[in-house]
Amino acid sequence: MAGHSKWANIKHRKGRADAAKGKVFTRITKEIITAVKLGGPDLKSNSRLRLVLQKARAANMPSDNIERNIKKASSADQAAYSEMTYELYGHGGVGMILDIMTDNKNRISSDVRIALNKKGGNLANPGAVAYNFDQKGVIQVLKANALEDALFGAVTEAGADDFETEDEMFIITTPPDQLFRVKEAIDHLGIKCETAELQMLPKVYVECSPEDQKANLELIEWIEGLDDVDAVHHNMRMDLVQS
Repeated sequence: MAGHSKWANIKHRKGRADAAKGKVFTRITKEIITAVKLGGPDLKSNSRLRLVLQKARAANMPSDNIERNIKKASSADQAAYSEMTYELYGHGGVGMILDIMTDNKNRISSDVRIALNKKGGNLANPGAVAYNFDQKGVIQVLKANALEDALFGAVTEAGADDFETEDEMFIITTPPDQLFRVKEAIDHLGIKCETAELQMLPKVYVECSPEDQKANLELIEWIEGLDDVDAVHHNMRMDLVQS
């Protein structure tokens, strides 16, 4: 592809996530509890739980932890986690969407406002930012781990929307409700996925001054440090940012 790579944002976000390994087990625990609360503990009927457990094993979460969290989630005493989104305006007209999983809505509301007070930006009305994004399933597979023709055929048959190559990766996009099905089709080929998750992909990207880019990255870093925030999606052109 010529010009801007739409995957630059995802690669940058993944790099930031890799730098925050300490939060991985906490997030996976919340995802296990949420998956069980929504779909029950039976792996055969709960595709969301199957995917979360794959993520847990890839992160080397001990089996005892996994089993304990499944049992905990099945208990009526275990508080449910609420999935929420916040929409923000960053610096230079950049839109941001926060994926949040929390058991305390007042806490995350306070934490987000503190972040904005410290690093700038403003809350947006619901829908004011989200209209400029499409939710998609995004799966990344290392080229070295798969034969392109076989992978393309399997994911297309399973319901993928698009299949692209970017640097060392094959990148497959799916409708949100087909992510698990396409991921399982790849698993059946014996191919490892580097990531398989829902993403908010921008329809339009915003170019910022170097000063606004720096300020936005500082805001994103602060917000990503909040325990209840699982991801920050934005439409800033990341391929212009000097690493």
